[in-house]
This record gives sequence, structure tokens and C-alpha cells, in this order.
Amino acid sequence: MAVDDGVREQLQSLGSFIRTQRKQAQMSLRDLAEATNVSNPYLSQIERGLHQPSMRVLKSIAVALNLSVETLLVRSGLLEPEDADDPLHQPDVETAILADERLSDDQRASLLAVYRSYTRPT
Repeated sequence: MAVDDGVREQLQSLGSFIRTQRKQAQMSLRDLAEATNVSNPYLSQIERGLHQPSMRVLKSIAVALNLSVETLLVRSGLLEPEDADDPLHQPDVETAILADERLSDDQRASLLAVYRSYTRPT
């Protein structure tokens, strides 16, 4: 069964995002595997866009990388970003950064790192 091109692109985008976040957290793939209780090979396949992770795996990755689960769900295509014009459904800051198509992946990662450095509990 062939994977739809849109799904493939979504999986590759998610995998690239997870890899970027892992590297920013200065974690090896092995570190992430230990923190998530998910095997090294499976995480590698997720990062390369070859597998769509389950909800359990997405949650464990989010916790290990100090991300909101919503952020990964939006990136994975399992959750649509809320309508930005609706004041009752404003996305969180991380989701807004991730959804902004004007930013490159590196710019998103940099903005997220700065934002998290200011909001992380001490």
C-alpha cells in the first residue's frame, strides 16, 4: 500500500522536527530512547519519516523533549491548528511558532529555544 504524498511529507516534517528538538535538547537518539521507553530503531524511523508514531509514543516524546503534546499532534497532522482569528481558540505560543509558514525549520527551532528558556520553571 503506497503512502499518500501528503502523509509522507507530514511524517517527514514531524520526524525532522523531532530530530531538531532532540538535538537542541542535546540528547542522543539513545538518550531519547531511554527517556521514552521506545527503541532506538523505531525512533530513528520516526525521525526519518518512515513511521507514524502512536499517540503513546508522541506523548512520551513530548514529555522527554519538554514539548506540549498539542505541538506534536499538530506537527503529526493528527490535530488541526485552531483558527487564529477565533479569540476563544488561540493556539499556544509554541503551536503558533510551529504553524507560521513564514519561518524556516531553523528559525522555528531558535524561537522555540528562546521561548522555552524564558518560560521553563527554575
